Amino acid sequence: MIKHWFSDGAFRAIVRNASLLGSSSLVSALLGLVALGCAGRGMTPALFGTLVVVQAYAKTVTDIAKFQTWQFVVKFGTPALVHKDYNRFRDVANFSFGLDLASGILALIGGMALLPLLSHAVGIKPSDFWWAMGYCTLIPTMTAATPTGILRSIDRFDLIAVQQAANPLIKAVGSVIAYFCGLGFPGFIVTWYVSSLAGDAVLWTFAARELRRHGIHGALRPALFAPARRLKGAWDFVWTTNISHSIWSARNAGSNVLVGIVLGPAAAGLFKVAMTFFDAAGAPAALMQKSFYPEVMRLDPTTTRPWKLGLRSGALAGGLGLLVALLVIVVGKPLISGVFGHKYLESYDLLQVMSAALVVSMASFPMESLLYIASRQRAALVAQASAAVLYVGLLVGLSHWVGIMGAAVAYFLGECLEAGFSLIPTIGAYRQRHTLSHYAPEEAR
Repeated sequence: MIKHWFSDGAFRAIVRNASLLGSSSLVSALLGLVALGCAGRGMTPALFGTLVVVQAYAKTVTDIAKFQTWQFVVKFGTPALVHKDYNRFRDVANFSFGLDLASGILALIGGMALLPLLSHAVGIKPSDFWWAMGYCTLIPTMTAATPTGILRSIDRFDLIAVQQAANPLIKAVGSVIAYFCGLGFPGFIVTWYVSSLAGDAVLWTFAARELRRHGIHGALRPALFAPARRLKGAWDFVWTTNISHSIWSARNAGSNVLVGIVLGPAAAGLFKVAMTFFDAAGAPAALMQKSFYPEVMRLDPTTTRPWKLGLRSGALAGGLGLLVALLVIVVGKPLISGVFGHKYLESYDLLQVMSAALVVSMASFPMESLLYIASRQRAALVAQASAAVLYVGLLVGLSHWVGIMGAAVAYFLGECLEAGFSLIPTIGAYRQRHTLSHYAPEEAR
């Protein structure tokens, strides 16, 4: 059966690109642990928690305002490249860049305006307030996803892999210097700021270079209304996916903020440690999704091929998730102790509960992309929004009643809810696949 799966060129491409990104992400995860370990050992748990909350606040604001323009570029731009419709691809990139620029500016203004009102509630002390305000200036670069979409559409996952390692490398080197030189909170927050800025600059440089290499000029000129009129369904797609992914991303980043509000910065630090290991363990699914989405967008949704591809990819990812979950349980405790120290060992208990969510999240990753190829993005929005609302209620309630362990249980239940809610419309879209439309070059005229 496995041999038959690998006879499919699209499935081989998904595995190949995921493996390419995986090698980079493994290095990135290790470097990220070095950076977190230095920060955890170089500061008190309270200050470490403050650093986590500052980063989580900026990311939460970014995720709420951010349009998932990389998905827009892949969905609308990849078929255009396949048919060599470069005018349409230029419109896609210009529209995407315009959205990134507009949302980034609005998010920056909103994030800075709300911080004075929320800083006390999330545990940021007055002495650290201006550091947090300065960190918010990263928000415009954090909202931009156009270059990622361009590189994925052009199938340059190797460049994405290089860029993925740049940010954590700078962060790790800077964190080591901050730790051994005793620079404290200011040293670590400056290091994390510079590394994020440098990583984004590398990504834009790669995208611009690839566009020039393919002879696609004028694709990075921000515009909104003119290209949108020529791209049928553009606004509907970007707004729906923006709300959907804002909910999903803000749920993850906002979890640390909510834990900090309910249980304090120290608990937020423990939850961050557990989430770091969880995210690293779940990297195979994230990488497969990043390579699965562009490949499935090249296929005709009216046939069974993309749906079988999703089933195979989900089965492979689910099997990997089971192995990774078992590995996390075995090596998690000594790894946390060695990297962060004994004062953070409580996060291992959280990780044991959260590792069960790995199998669920990894096996269910293809469903969102399948709903997008079927133009059922609104169904994906309803599924994710419903799961997120219930998750937030569970997180606040269980954290209040049970403590930090309640946050881990809530996270597991949230993953199960999202998978279950997404499965229903995915099955419906498959059964109605014969009614779906497919891209044709004349649609761009």
